[in-house]
Amino acid sequence: MSWMLRIEHRTAYRYRDEVLGSYNEARMTPLTTDRQTTVESRVGVDPRTRSYRYLDYWATVVDVFDIHVPHTTLTVTATSVVETTEAPHQPPDPGWELLTSEPVLDRYAEFLAPTAYAPAAPELVDLAVDLRDGWGPGATVDAVSRFVRSHLTYMSGVTEVSSSAVEALHHEAGVCQDYAHLSIALLRAAGVPARYASGYLHTGKDGRPGDTVSGESHAWVEAWLGDWWAFDPTNGVAVGERHALVGRGRDYADVPPLKGVHSTGQPERLDVEVRITRLA
Repeated sequence: MSWMLRIEHRTAYRYRDEVLGSYNEARMTPLTTDRQTTVESRVGVDPRTRSYRYLDYWATVVDVFDIHVPHTTLTVTATSVVETTEAPHQPPDPGWELLTSEPVLDRYAEFLAPTAYAPAAPELVDLAVDLRDGWGPGATVDAVSRFVRSHLTYMSGVTEVSSSAVEALHHEAGVCQDYAHLSIALLRAAGVPARYASGYLHTGKDGRPGDTVSGESHAWVEAWLGDWWAFDPTNGVAVGERHALVGRGRDYADVPPLKGVHSTGQPERLDVEVRITRLA
């Protein structure tokens, strides 16, 4: 079954002092893939300015804009309509022989290497070895997903946007970004290529056409099992019709929804609102 989702993502900054200039990148436009089709999309900026769009190294759509008029607020609103499809079945277990072959290790090296968010800390490596013990790659992915979901409690305010998988493990709590980073760190340590996926989730499991939910950006994981397979460790489900993919990368740093630099200090206030409506 396919869903048609309308997504409105609004981010508003209020600055303590007048900003004379800023340079920004927005990654808020869902991709068109073999699992979803972006029917329409637009990104609006206030103060009004011209922007241009390109695909970055990870094939994520990036809207770039700069503002050179004095301003104390900045609002970026991304609106899109996406047709999604139901979750596919997990691929057959490829076996460790394939995942440890030179072609695979070379091709997916970037998704096996540690990062600041998903480090190869000794405690994570030891845990990954325990979770992998006796299992093939597919079962290891399932074991990691079950562990992360059982070990972490979903709770905002415990971690920060800069927190790593080790911090999430110690706090035993976090948000979807932490669930994803801990899963990725464990999978890579176990020898399974894994990448971070950023997008949106309609939280209504039995959502009907016309149902609207509010939330924030969502994150999940894609593991390579002979083909990429996406799962949502926060909710313990495969990625399906309720998910809309925006971008993929090694970790959050590759796909932040909005980042930039400006001429003054930090914003005094940040408001983020995401509204997702099932159209059909």
